[in-house]
Amino acid sequence: MGVELRVDSLKRRSIKKASKLWALDLAIRMIDLTTLEGKDTPGKIHALCQKAIHPQPGDPTIPSVAAICVYPALIADAKDALRGSTVKVASVATGFPSGQTFRDIKLAEVRAAAAAGADEIDMVIDRGAFLSGDYGTVFDEIVEVKDACGEAHLKVILETGELETYDNVRRASILAMAAGADFIKTSTGKVVPAATLPVTLVMLEAIRDFEKATGRAVGMKPAGGIRVAKEAIQYLVVLYETLGPRWMTPDRFRFGASSLLNDILMQIEKERTGRYQGPDHFTLD
Repeated sequence: MGVELRVDSLKRRSIKKASKLWALDLAIRMIDLTTLEGKDTPGKIHALCQKAIHPQPGDPTIPSVAAICVYPALIADAKDALRGSTVKVASVATGFPSGQTFRDIKLAEVRAAAAAGADEIDMVIDRGAFLSGDYGTVFDEIVEVKDACGEAHLKVILETGELETYDNVRRASILAMAAGADFIKTSTGKVVPAATLPVTLVMLEAIRDFEKATGRAVGMKPAGGIRVAKEAIQYLVVLYETLGPRWMTPDRFRFGASSLLNDILMQIEKERTGRYQGPDHFTLD
């Protein structure tokens, strides 16, 4: 496949030390630090929010992440813990991760999440409808969810691991953007495969073509399975080569991740000192 050959050539790009440190800093600022477990507690959210604000306590050169991503019931706890910081609160909604519930319930959940203070809503598309060819249902639902978001930004999760083909990924990307998505996102993190570089390239090319056709710039969020700094840099290379410097900002690109942050912190320490710190030098998520 052409998309896979393109990704393979971009993955082999080497970058110099100064550029690598810049890329690692940018990757931190693009992270949506995520916890989406049934056992999440207000205490865990509070601790994760402190890490989001100060990823490396005592080192003010390390920036805050972009956002914390949580379940709707924990929005208020996250808002409270993040007060006074630049870190946003993202909430999943619409029957995450399956999306298999009634539309009125999905919309009620989105409205409740927005009312609770979510800055961003991450919805899931109806993959059953999409794979059945019922694109109108998928489109209409995104339009209604976008309206229910009010002032909150809408990220539309395609769950690309269930879409089966690159053509479907591109079709779903265009559909979501046409319906009003502010961002398109690969995955819930609950399905394997989650984010991959080839799928991300297909989505980035759809964003490029959509902007060319409409003049509207849409953001991108690969999520799930991105765990090490080397992978994050590969994503940033693909992003730069496909969409250029205007997309090299947290306003237009995010990583959905939980364990990625610690590996980036370890890599920054290695670049600065020539030595790796062990994982136990960093707080666990």
